[in-house]
Amino acid sequence: MWKVAIRRACSVFRIDTSTYHYQACSPDQAPLRNRIREIAETRVRYGYRRVHVLLRREGWDVNHKRT
Repeated sequence: MWKVAIRRACSVFRIDTSTYHYQACSPDQAPLRNRIREIAETRVRYGYRRVHVLLRREGWDVNHKRT
């Protein structure tokens, strides 16, 4: 489309080139989400705190805010 150098385009928009090249490196959380759903479906009355305890017992290294 527009054949403009990345450095030139970034300078026009006043952003750093490292922002343009940034790639998120967060791990995939799909297995954790699936396991939380499984626990929530089988144990309907459990809240997030109890689900968090069960995940920790199963070996998931998860923060309570993610639960």
